[in-house]
Amino acid sequence: MRKYSSDDISFMHQLYASTRESELALTNFSVEEKERFISQQFSAQLEHYTRHYDTSSFYIVEVGNQPVGRLFVDYWESEIRIVDIALMPEYRNLGIGSYYFEKLFEQARELNQPVTIHVEHNNPAKKLYERLGFKLKTQTNEIYLLMEWRPCHN
Repeated sequence: MRKYSSDDISFMHQLYASTRESELALTNFSVEEKERFISQQFSAQLEHYTRHYDTSSFYIVEVGNQPVGRLFVDYWESEIRIVDIALMPEYRNLGIGSYYFEKLFEQARELNQPVTIHVEHNNPAKKLYERLGFKLKTQTNEIYLLMEWRPCHN
């Protein structure tokens, strides 16, 4: 894992597109319309992330020096916020995401802070988060849920 840089924009655009494929498959958009939509949404998301979060903990996940995903984290005074985590389709369900969650949980235990993440209500990743011990904290609107993992106090 390494810090992201502007050199990673092309990869991150491709990664973002991979996360929207199933959703866009349900539309009757042309290939050009899909590409335009992805470009606009990716640019808006990246602009939002870099404007509203501390990017010093924005990382590119690598396997064998090959970028395969991203893990964007922001450390707040009272919590660790996972801004975004995504892996290329061929690297999903291999335990890579769980590995990085466990690393964040170790930090959370040391800091005695919760880990939070937003997820869309119908996102399949929600099941992974629940399996890892995340619980619903709040529902932002009809689409987004804020989930929270808390260190155990034994």
